[in-house]
Amino acid sequence: MADINRAKLRGQLIENYDGLVRKLTRRLGSSDFAYEALHETFVRLDRVTDQVAVRSPADYIFRTAINIAKDRQKAQNYRVSASEIDALLDVSDDCPDPARVVEARSEIDGFKRALEALPSRPREVLRSIAVEGASPQAVATRLQVSLRTVENDLKTALQHCADCLDHPLTRRLGGPRPRS
Repeated sequence: MADINRAKLRGQLIENYDGLVRKLTRRLGSSDFAYEALHETFVRLDRVTDQVAVRSPADYIFRTAINIAKDRQKAQNYRVSASEIDALLDVSDDCPDPARVVEARSEIDGFKRALEALPSRPREVLRSIAVEGASPQAVATRLQVSLRTVENDLKTALQHCADCLDHPLTRRLGGPRPRS
């Protein structure tokens, strides 16, 4: 009495194979997909038990094949295509290469040496304006010098650092940008 359902279902699948393929092809829109679903259904028939009798083997096989096809479509929708993987892997690396890191460290060391060679007031003016973002007027008030002196000290400091680092000093037309 064991394996009655399996025997009925396999017999129905063999007898009605071509009809099931046509019906699944119409439903799924692809004969290849229909064949794959039907073959997977045949494999799954081994899991059927005799606890509950299958009343309509043809409907059972068809419904199982449809469910398998839906599961496969869902799985394909979740998979990432090869072109999507390539696009994800083609992300540029924002980190500098080791040579650029060494070059930048060398520039920083050169800038530090240039700052140390400056007299104290131009060095303080450059640090206050360029690093701390203070206005030239605030620096002039703090150092108790004129605004013109602060501007000259800044110009001297920038020119000195540019010369030490062997960089051209870029001058902007129209004076410095106003701070917001």
